[in-house]
Amino acid sequence: MKKITYTIAGLFLLIGTLSVSAQMGMNVQDCTIEYNLFKGEVQSKNFVEAKKRLDNLMSNCPKLSVNIYKLGAKIAEDMIAKGDQAAGVTLMKKTYDQRIIHFPKGLGKVYSDYANFCSENGGAEAEVISLLEKGYKADPTGLSAKNIYKYFDYVLESNKNNNVQRILDTYDDINDALVIKSGKYQQRLSKLLAKEEAGATLGLSVKEAKSKRIASGILKNIGIITGGLDNKIEELLTCDRLVPLYRRDFESNRSNGQWLRRAVSRMFKKGCTEDALYEELVEAYANAEPSAASKIFYATLLEKRGKNAEAIAMRKEAFELETNPTKKSNLLLKDAQELSRKGKRSEARRQANAALKFNPSNGNAYLLIATMYAKSANGCGTSLFSKRMVYVAALNKARRAAVVDPSMASKVRRFTKSYSSNIPTTQDAFAEGYKKGDSYKIGCWIGETVRVQVR
Repeated sequence: MKKITYTIAGLFLLIGTLSVSAQMGMNVQDCTIEYNLFKGEVQSKNFVEAKKRLDNLMSNCPKLSVNIYKLGAKIAEDMIAKGDQAAGVTLMKKTYDQRIIHFPKGLGKVYSDYANFCSENGGAEAEVISLLEKGYKADPTGLSAKNIYKYFDYVLESNKNNNVQRILDTYDDINDALVIKSGKYQQRLSKLLAKEEAGATLGLSVKEAKSKRIASGILKNIGIITGGLDNKIEELLTCDRLVPLYRRDFESNRSNGQWLRRAVSRMFKKGCTEDALYEELVEAYANAEPSAASKIFYATLLEKRGKNAEAIAMRKEAFELETNPTKKSNLLLKDAQELSRKGKRSEARRQANAALKFNPSNGNAYLLIATMYAKSANGCGTSLFSKRMVYVAALNKARRAAVVDPSMASKVRRFTKSYSSNIPTTQDAFAEGYKKGDSYKIGCWIGETVRVQVR
């Protein structure tokens, strides 16, 4: 009993002298005890005492745990809620500033949250933009969708009359980061969809179902951000504006692989490939950065110049060179898109399906097939019903694109609305001796069996 009494007394003595220990320096054990007491005070909402311990921890144990700052934010929020606005704001800023110094991880999101706090608590616009810029430089994908738009709007408005390249660079930085993040979650989702659709006896586990929801949500959000940025920058992305801009800066960037990759990709995407500058950029890109991507672009030039055998060899070399499944899928898709533009739809579909083998969640591959099917409706049908059944095949592929890649949901919606309005009516099907749900073989190059759908 006496031993227990001494132990309890010793504990109270330790707690009571923590402030003295703080002045003299605290060891790891002291810090751990203080942190556990601090955590308990916050959990019990004893914020006054917790604030004292927070000051001690931030001064003497700043590297102990990131939770010091997360819990410290709760104290600051309580102070603000109770009317102590100035002190609460000061404390919150201190927790963010120290957290950034001592735990510099996930800073894109940290700066984004910091900017939100400042914006909601009277912070100056310049301060908010400064925080967003730091978050953008740390990790653009860590910014919330709202803050990505806010920062991009700032860059757009500040530079649209004198520095279009800055706008394009910012757009590309964000987009490149989103592509990497999207690829990660596409791979995760494709594995979960494969398991779910294979008819596993017990289906997805609780953990897997949660992972699927998270992946789907993140991809959907990425799609919203990408679509929003595309809308904001669309007026700048015309050949009439891009060609003079890239011509002006070409010589100073002739060996800049990143600049060349972005210039070539954008001109390809916007259909500026007939301009002589495009060929110059592609050749410079292939020389500055010999990669799978640059070889694919260069192969199109060889083909254009009639060097088909060399083009085929270079494409094969490019596909073998790339080992990342998501990137390889995108390369195959790019090749499929080029074949589609040339009217080689059967070959384009083969490459699109090859792209799906490496990344089953590459929704753009399904959408490419869908658009090629729709464009073939008149040529692949002999009657109104058979022509409209081609739109059923197109609709199926478009819907699949949104299932495997939720980031495409809003984009796909435009296609599905169009295709749905062109599928057979009940009367069309009846006249041909079919009803909803029957199997139907589409002829022509499509050669696909689908179920009859009606509107």
